[in-house]
Amino acid sequence: MAINNPQIYHERQRLQFCLLHSLNNLFQMKETFTRASLNEIAESLVLDEAEKRTWTPLSVLFKPHYNKFTGNYDVNVLIAALEGKGKNLIWHDRRKEASSIDLDEPEEEALMGIVLNIPVKRFGGICTNRHWVTLRKIGGTWYNLDSDLASPMAFKDTVEVRNFLDTMIRIGGEVFLVMNAKQ
Repeated sequence: MAINNPQIYHERQRLQFCLLHSLNNLFQMKETFTRASLNEIAESLVLDEAEKRTWTPLSVLFKPHYNKFTGNYDVNVLIAALEGKGKNLIWHDRRKEASSIDLDEPEEEALMGIVLNIPVKRFGGICTNRHWVTLRKIGGTWYNLDSDLASPMAFKDTVEVRNFLDTMIRIGGEVFLVMNAKQ
């Protein structure tokens, strides 16, 4: 069910900046990350690579970890962004069902939220690309904070969350568990 709750921060999709929107939705704050900060993270990843790529005129547009103009950031940017905020990312083993994920922990415990990377068909099914989506437990309720949605969607219970995650895994989605760093 769609929720119009002003206490839940929900950033809407723009271009291919779904990772930017997913991260801000995860942290529940506008500009926790900006386009400039994610671009900087992506550029620093290139500098850290042992093998420097050869520059070509296309290098201005097509960067190894993102597209300079439209976004479309990869998982390496997600990992670095979260580590910069003291969070850890665990790549869920897609051979396991979502029932192996502890969704009932208190919010302040280990699991902060879930980030998905799912295949989506665009332009009437002509083009398939990937989309970042955040699920987060807020006030005891799990929400789908997908930036393509008009507003957050509340799950009625953890069974519904697990069914959603299992469906995403079946269609080729990747599930990433965002963990609060242990003190």
